[in-house]
Amino acid sequence: MGFSFKCQARCSHSKARAGIFSTPHGLVETPKFMPVGTLATVKGITAAQLEATGAQMVLSNTYHLHLQPGEAIVAGAGGLHRFMGWKKPMLTDSGGFQVFSLSQLRKITEEGVIFRSPRDGRMINLTPERSIQIQNALGADVIMAFDECPPYPAERSDVEAATERTYRWLERCIKAHQRLDEQALFGIVQGGVYLDLRVRAAESLAALDLPGYAIGGVSVGEPAELIHQIVEVTAPVLPPEKPRYLMGVGTYREMARAIASGIDLFDCVIPTRWARHGTVVVGGERWNLKNAQYREDFTPLDASCPCYTCQNFTRAYLCHLVRSREILGYTLLSIHNITELIRFTEKIREAILSDRFTEEFAQWL
Repeated sequence: MGFSFKCQARCSHSKARAGIFSTPHGLVETPKFMPVGTLATVKGITAAQLEATGAQMVLSNTYHLHLQPGEAIVAGAGGLHRFMGWKKPMLTDSGGFQVFSLSQLRKITEEGVIFRSPRDGRMINLTPERSIQIQNALGADVIMAFDECPPYPAERSDVEAATERTYRWLERCIKAHQRLDEQALFGIVQGGVYLDLRVRAAESLAALDLPGYAIGGVSVGEPAELIHQIVEVTAPVLPPEKPRYLMGVGTYREMARAIASGIDLFDCVIPTRWARHGTVVVGGERWNLKNAQYREDFTPLDASCPCYTCQNFTRAYLCHLVRSREILGYTLLSIHNITELIRFTEKIREAILSDRFTEEFAQWL
């Protein structure tokens, strides 16, 4: 099985669509939330537990895996899928976002980024070519182009320079990519909060006819309303026959509004990060299970949720685990949170297929 994207249905009142993204490791039914497994593990969750959440595609991180254990070890194990025991589709990001967040430790040039490893202090030169080489070795189904992610806020001149450099780096990524049949290279639209830069970047990327496209550089500190504006003007410019991925977004409202603009895929660390702080998502609301109100509450988190946590444990038990800092508590909360966000996108998909999306999800739009 190679790569293809097939649109199955379109919403008659928005740009939302339901589709199927085919990869060598299986299908992804879109729109779909993708859990983040930075170091070849979704924190605290086994591959079997992950599959039970409804996950179809999982992310890992090029930068972190390069530092530990190193891509040679992952390749020696037979690639990421075998290394972590996950048989379904995978995506690796390029490492760009992580490197650019190391503002005190790095130097950006046209060649790439030189940075000091926060793990052992050695100097690392990450170029577009090196990023692709690492991702080719890791072996995920979808790999991301190396991009420059400007911070928020940033001067227009700086964002413009970063956006143009991202395009030049993308051209180098395309030349460096060796495993075209097994790995789809997605380009990333940058441009900060400057909508004209976003449109120009999207148009230039669309002309390259890549297997898929991402909108990056959002969720870096800007208000939610700005994210919505960026997605609203950028997504329609991207080719309709290719999958569209909004990076780093995973709240109900942001996902629903992005889907209404034509986005297909999402990822975010929220489900496991919140779980490690004793927080769950129920019906789009955040609950802190450390709160005393849950100590004697013997009902499930959500009686309608099919996840292992909701089917087997009470709020009182989960409150006890969180207050006791028991590892099991973080695992059970992560299972529920991941299931919750995946179910949200699955319900939206069903609503698009029956053309009831704007009606059923009006509260989030």
